[in-house]
Amino acid sequence: MSLDVQPLPIRNPQIYRDIIAGLQCTPPTIDSKYLYDERGSRLFEEICDLPEYYVTRTELELTRRCAADLAAQLGSRPRLIELGSGSGVKTKVLLRELFDVDAYVPVDISPSALRQCVINVGADLPDLQISPVCADYTADFELPRKGFQGRNVFYYPGSTIGNFLPAQAREFLARLAQLAGPGGNLIIGVDLVKERAILEAAYNDAQGVTAEFNLNLLHRINRECDATFKPDGFRHLAVFDEERERIEMRLISERDQQVFFPTESFSFDEGDHIVTEYSHKFTIDRFIELGEAAGWRTRALWTDERQFFSLWLLEAQP
Repeated sequence: MSLDVQPLPIRNPQIYRDIIAGLQCTPPTIDSKYLYDERGSRLFEEICDLPEYYVTRTELELTRRCAADLAAQLGSRPRLIELGSGSGVKTKVLLRELFDVDAYVPVDISPSALRQCVINVGADLPDLQISPVCADYTADFELPRKGFQGRNVFYYPGSTIGNFLPAQAREFLARLAQLAGPGGNLIIGVDLVKERAILEAAYNDAQGVTAEFNLNLLHRINRECDATFKPDGFRHLAVFDEERERIEMRLISERDQQVFFPTESFSFDEGDHIVTEYSHKFTIDRFIELGEAAGWRTRALWTDERQFFSLWLLEAQP
C-alpha cells in the first residue's frame, strides 16, 4: 500500500526554516527581524515614545541639529535609501534639508509599516518621488533603476546595526558599500556604550510595552509556523552583557514545557531562555574600525551632549 504524502501547509517556508534552525542553537536564538509583523511594528512605534527609551528621542534631536550640515556635505541629487523605514519621522527632518532629492526609497520587511511610511512622508512632501521596496534588507534585494540619475545615500537610523553579531555587521556594511558604489554614502545611527542601569531600563520599560512586543513573536510563530507556544508560559527580560557590550533580549520559560511544530518539537525547562534580539553598543573607536574593515571611511560624526548616541556620515571607498 502506498501513501499519498502531501506537503505541509506552512504559510511561509522561509520563516519556518529560520525559526527551526534558530531554536536548534545553543542558546535558542531567533532573528530579531521576525519581531516585526504588523502588530510588532505598531508596538515598536509605541516603544519609541516611552520615557525610558532614549534612543529615538535622542537620535531625532541629533538629526534636527545636524541635518543642514549633513545636507551641505552630501550636495545635490542624492537618492536617499532608508533601510527599515518605520514611520519616517526622522526621515522627514532629513529630507526637508537635502538639496534636489532624486528619489526617496524606503525599504522595509513589513508591508504595513512601509505603507504607513509612504503615507506619512508623502503627506508632508507631496512633490517627492517615493519608490518603496518591500524586502528584507538583510538579504539580497534590488534597488529601483528606472530614471535614476543621482548618487546612492543609504540611511540606516535607530542603531539597528547593533542587532547584528560583529562578523555579520561587517559583512552587512561591506555589502552596502558595494551597493553604494565608490563615493556613495551611508548615514547611520549608532548607540554608544553607557551605564548598565540606563540600558536595561530602556529595554525593560515600566509599562511593559517591550515585554508585549517580545511576547508577540511567539504569537506570530504560532500563527505562521503552526506551532504550540504558550505565550503566558514565558516572560520578557533584557540584560546587558558588559563583556560583549550588548543588550540581550530574552524570553524566559516560566515552567517545564514542550512546544510542537509540524516537523519538530522543543523542550524548555523552567529558567531556560530564547534570545530574540541582540543590541550591541559601540565606542567611537570601535565603530570607526568596523566601518573601515567594511570599506567605509568616516566623513563626519555627531553626538549628543550626554554621549548617549551618535550619527555618522560615511563614504564608500574604491
